Amino acid sequence: MVTPKRLGTGLLVLLVILFGLTPLHAREEIDSRAILEPIDDLVSYPEADFSAEYTITQERPGEGREVTKTYMFRRDSENKYLILIREPSAERGKGYLRIDDVLWLYDPADRRFTSTSPRDRFQNTNARNSDFTQSTLADDYEIVGESREQLGAYDTRVYELEATHDDVTFPKMRMWVDEDNLVRKYEDYSLSGEHMRTTAIPRYRRLGEHYVPVEIVIVDQLAGREVDGRFRNERTIISVDRPSLGELPDRVFTQSYLEQVSR
Repeated sequence: MVTPKRLGTGLLVLLVILFGLTPLHAREEIDSRAILEPIDDLVSYPEADFSAEYTITQERPGEGREVTKTYMFRRDSENKYLILIREPSAERGKGYLRIDDVLWLYDPADRRFTSTSPRDRFQNTNARNSDFTQSTLADDYEIVGESREQLGAYDTRVYELEATHDDVTFPKMRMWVDEDNLVRKYEDYSLSGEHMRTTAIPRYRRLGEHYVPVEIVIVDQLAGREVDGRFRNERTIISVDRPSLGELPDRVFTQSYLEQVSR
């Protein structure tokens, strides 16, 4: 005779098989921090300063391309970064300065600092200001599901992430991680589950025990237009050149330095 308890257990197993659902007790056993911290560590530099030249190309279907060139300076141990825009000429001298949780935008035209948000678009591209800081997945998200998937040449683990607090740009993510613990792709979602962006990272460069993503492609799932009978999404391509972990002077991460180099 089939008891109600056995019937309930059998129904749960059937749902797991049919829909790939992970039982709640199994989900609770996932140690999110143990998985996400090594991923963060590979692309964060707490023992050194980081600097590089960034070229950010914005592609809008039917409108051509806009190119922004910047210098990036980062000090992950103190949660600071400075981005100085050098091209186009109309934007030259503008800069972003992050100190802890405060992000400033400096405009040399009126010599004024204004506070801005990590969630805001960077220079009207599909990148967000938060894309340029160190990786903090372990502090910001928990894993609520995992699977395996072949992504081109990579055998990847796929993690479903949900934010653990409100101070994130996107409350939900889906992330593809290769066998070397490098993120190769991620999708950003709104709280309601709307797909906002897809980001691919096809190339990294190794620096000592760490890695630098030197090619990043961001596709905006909500922006674009029809061209020649086909809808094409806006996208942003970030190329990183001359990455270095050399020491930087303390004054680089100050408002006075940004004012000085913006003249």
